[in-house]
Amino acid sequence: MQGRSPQLSMELNRLLLLTSFLLHMEEGHASSTRLVCDNRLIQKYIGEAKDMEKRVGQCQVLPALSCPAVLPLVDFSLQQWKSKSNETKRREILCDMAMLVGAVVGAQGQVTEACGARQLSQLYQHANSFLLLLQTFSWEAGPWEPGCSPRSTEQTHITAIFLTYRQLVQGKLRFFFHDLAKDLCKQGQAGGTDPRCRAR
Repeated sequence: MQGRSPQLSMELNRLLLLTSFLLHMEEGHASSTRLVCDNRLIQKYIGEAKDMEKRVGQCQVLPALSCPAVLPLVDFSLQQWKSKSNETKRREILCDMAMLVGAVVGAQGQVTEACGARQLSQLYQHANSFLLLLQTFSWEAGPWEPGCSPRSTEQTHITAIFLTYRQLVQGKLRFFFHDLAKDLCKQGQAGGTDPRCRAR
C-alpha cells in the first residue's frame, strides 16, 4: 500500500482539480466563454496527448491485445465539418470520446505490465474528463445521450489507442474549440461583458 500512496494522492489531486474546474464551468455561459477564448487550453490538451503517446511508445513490453480495442475513426473532411452546427460537432466528439474510453477500459483489463497499465490509467483520466467537460458545452435543447454509433475500427496494438486520442484532440476537438471561439469571443467583445477574452 505504501508504494501506491503517491499515485493515489496524484489521482485524488487530479479529481479535486477536475471537480473544481467543472464547478467553475457550471457557473454559467460566461465561464465557458472564457475557457474557449483562451487558446492555451486546447494547446495544453494537445501537448498532453502527444506526451502520453510518446511515453507509451517507450514502454519496453507492450503485448498485443487478445481482444481487439474498438476505436472510433476520427478522420474527417474539413469542408463537411464546417457545414455542421456546433452542437452536432460536440455530440460527434462525445460519441468518439465515449467509444475511446470504452476501448481504454477494455485494454486495462488485459494489460498487466506496469508501464503500459500506468499510461492507460492516465489516458483514461484524460479521456473520461473530456466526457464530463464536453457535456458542459451545451447551448441547444436536450442532454447528450450515449446512443450514437460512430465509425469504428479494431486494433490489437495499445499504441493505436493513444494515437486515436491524440488525433481526436488535435483534430476535431481543436477545430471545435476554434469554431466556438469565433462565436463566443465575438459575443463577449460585442457585449463588453468579458474583457478577459480580448486580453487572452
